[in-house]
Amino acid sequence: KICITGFAKMAAVRPQVSVLSVEGKPVEQIALPAVFTAPIRADVVRTIHTNLAKNKRQAYAVFNKAGHQTAAESWGTGRAVSRIPRVPGGGTHRSGQGAFGNMCRGGRMFAPTKVWRRWHRKVNVNQKRFAVASALAASAIPSLVLARGHRIEQIPEVPLVLSDEAQAVSKTSKAVEVLTKLGAIADVEKVQDSKSLRAGKGKLRNRRYVLRKGPLVIYGEDAGLTKAFRNIPGVELARVDALNLLQLAPGGHLGRFCIWTKSAFAKLDEIYASKKGFQLPTASMLNSDIARIINSDEIQSVVRKPKVNNVKHAPLKKNPLRNLGAMIKLNPYAKVARQAEITRSRENAVKRAAKLAAIAAGKPSGATKPTKEVKAIGKAFYKKAVSESEYQGEDYELFTRWLGKSQ
Repeated sequence: KICITGFAKMAAVRPQVSVLSVEGKPVEQIALPAVFTAPIRADVVRTIHTNLAKNKRQAYAVFNKAGHQTAAESWGTGRAVSRIPRVPGGGTHRSGQGAFGNMCRGGRMFAPTKVWRRWHRKVNVNQKRFAVASALAASAIPSLVLARGHRIEQIPEVPLVLSDEAQAVSKTSKAVEVLTKLGAIADVEKVQDSKSLRAGKGKLRNRRYVLRKGPLVIYGEDAGLTKAFRNIPGVELARVDALNLLQLAPGGHLGRFCIWTKSAFAKLDEIYASKKGFQLPTASMLNSDIARIINSDEIQSVVRKPKVNNVKHAPLKKNPLRNLGAMIKLNPYAKVARQAEITRSRENAVKRAAKLAAIAAGKPSGATKPTKEVKAIGKAFYKKAVSESEYQGEDYELFTRWLGKSQ
């Protein structure tokens, strides 16, 4: 048995994995490789995938002479036109037109693309190994596989390991039968249903259709397996000696649905033990349940008791004009004045209600009426005011009439 440094004492989450026959029935148990306990680093996988995906790009550029295939020269100043180079000659619409500039019709583009752009990216070997280990660990977590969109509700367990007799399957019909018995055919059907036309010019460039990703079959020895599975939509194949991050985490997204053969699954420990200068990454915390750790008896028995917060804050200052209690502290008579005001208000309300009720009943309200002497004094004052306001002339006739003298 091969033990990897740093993992000999580490207990895997699932120390044993079932090996299934091509009929979908468990036949034996196999130890879970140590690589499946590696920490899951989505940020590392995304960065490495972005750089590795650039290494398949082909150079492209516009024609190096585009926009410059004319003997254009500027007319200079003094002709009331811009100093852009202009096409020479006459007798045609083209003569005199601006040329060369990216703002001109028929001119070159701004900053023409060149084939010597830095298309590819170098990635450290250990970084690639780290990302692959993280992607393998994520493929063994059902929730991440489901979150990526794979249909694994019917399969027995994750990771899914087949006996080595699956490597001898050489017919596509037999391969489909194996996937059906394993419950993985639902993921293939999802891929078939997702087939659609590609958006853009790729339709004209021999990549007319797009598909989702299906299962990734990882094998140890090819005894006809690749020919059987390669024509099933969405199914990809990979040799365990040459695992590729672009297949294990398409698009930089963790959780690819992987189907392993027993020989490939058992060879993982040997592969990672033979990589010189590389040690499988370990998680910073073997148990990420912080609340459980803090509340455990071992921790609580040595930590100090929580401190009681005795910090006294300055009291909130209250407005005495709005707060009666604050006003009483400043002026004790305020309470007596407030009570007197309330009593007076209640008495006035009673009097007003009685007065309104009397008016509604047609009874005299009790208000004093002016006497005849007072009315006579008022009339005399009015007549005197009118007589003292006499004006002469036509302009004041209307004003006099308005005062009521003529009446």
